[in-house]
Amino acid sequence: MLDNQNNITNYIDMNKDYTKAIPPAWRNFAKVFIALGDEHRQRIMLTFEAGEQLNVGQIVEVSTLSRSAVSHHLKILREAGVLDSEKRGKEVYFWLNKKPIKESLQAVLDYVKSQ
Repeated sequence: MLDNQNNITNYIDMNKDYTKAIPPAWRNFAKVFIALGDEHRQRIMLTFEAGEQLNVGQIVEVSTLSRSAVSHHLKILREAGVLDSEKRGKEVYFWLNKKPIKESLQAVLDYVKSQ
């Protein structure tokens, strides 16, 4: 049992050191990549046409997910900055925010080019 606890402690310590090695700017991009790494969130993102604004109900209509699941995924996408939203009356409308996606991908490309 003690060996197992030591392994867990070493793992946690190793991850702290690993996180410190990631440049601060990349930590911000991690939210974008995490948000876009989920298949359901990818499908939600692909639901939007250029310039289109959709509410939760409209997204649920074309999804296989429940309303609560769609709302959960929308929250993650919004927190990552890849969706913007605005409440209008009783509905919240969402639309794509391409800037954080472009910045994240550009940071990866710049890193790859520099290597």
